[in-house]
Amino acid sequence: MPTLSPQAEGNTLQSDRSEFCEGPAQSETLCMCGNSSHGNREIPETPGLDAGPGRSEKAECRTSDMHVSGKSDGCIVPEKPPNEGSLSSEAVEGRRPTERNILQTATPRTQGRTSVSIGVQGVREAARKRPQVRFNALLHHITVDLLRESFHELKRKAAPGVDGMTRQQYEDGLEGRLADLHERVHRGTYRAQPSRRTYIPKGDGKLRPLGIAALEDKIVQHAVGEILSAIYEEDFLGFSYGFRPRRGQHDALDAVTVAIEQRKVSWVLDADIRGFFDTMDHDRVMRFVEHRIADRRVQRHIKKWLNAGVMEDGAWRESDEGVPQGGSISPLLANVYLHYVFDLWAQQWLSLIHI
Repeated sequence: MPTLSPQAEGNTLQSDRSEFCEGPAQSETLCMCGNSSHGNREIPETPGLDAGPGRSEKAECRTSDMHVSGKSDGCIVPEKPPNEGSLSSEAVEGRRPTERNILQTATPRTQGRTSVSIGVQGVREAARKRPQVRFNALLHHITVDLLRESFHELKRKAAPGVDGMTRQQYEDGLEGRLADLHERVHRGTYRAQPSRRTYIPKGDGKLRPLGIAALEDKIVQHAVGEILSAIYEEDFLGFSYGFRPRRGQHDALDAVTVAIEQRKVSWVLDADIRGFFDTMDHDRVMRFVEHRIADRRVQRHIKKWLNAGVMEDGAWRESDEGVPQGGSISPLLANVYLHYVFDLWAQQWLSLIHI
């Protein structure tokens, strides 16, 4: 497990440009500062378990489990092909690397959309140039424009959460609702609601538990996922295919096919992580997030979603582990978790056997 660096405090300095500043123990920390109508303020909270030391462009999830009737909205997935300079599966298999994704700068339809694209692109460029940097001021990127885009990304017929609010109902008076939500997010008065528990059948006859988030939770999770994905997509490795854009099961099978046809293969390991989404350790999730995210306000929002609990048959139940399948940000958190506990180990193992 990578060693955690000392935790950097959130930057309160306001400026119009990104700059680097020295964090504790002389660790470089990127200060993504910018003007905000709320000055990136948030009501202080009592530190939780993570108080000690520690350290997307949008795309629809292609996993069939995430798009059945009655499920929550599409997942947030990071966007990036194999890292340059890293040992990717394509390199190991001796096949042509996947073409690198070009930053998606769609033709701006509004001034707000342009500013959102510029903000996300700036974060991604900083993450690419400084792979060890920790971002200690990100919340100001959560603007009304980004919240609006996140709202429009929601599926129109998605099942409502515990709030009973549908997309069509929220759209009535949308601008006022988004302005109020933006203010609560930045002032620290936004509160995550429990997920509504529902079940869908699996192929083996068992039931898969899903957590359907409240509508405003979906919006904020999507917006935060956009920013975090811009960072983590620069870290994820080339042989990682799950919940990633322009990648899926067929791409993974293609990689296996090329390896078998072009190299001497003596064995194939087929494994599964049992109940992974349901058993992820919250403390470790936060520790892994802190490798790149030093913004205490963003950390608190993620902890709110992890600890919101679930509502089932009218009763609230605490969630001390796992992330709700169906939550917008859950696939991203799962990929962050697997990146540190599995992918980096697999990369090191692959480098050793190919020396």
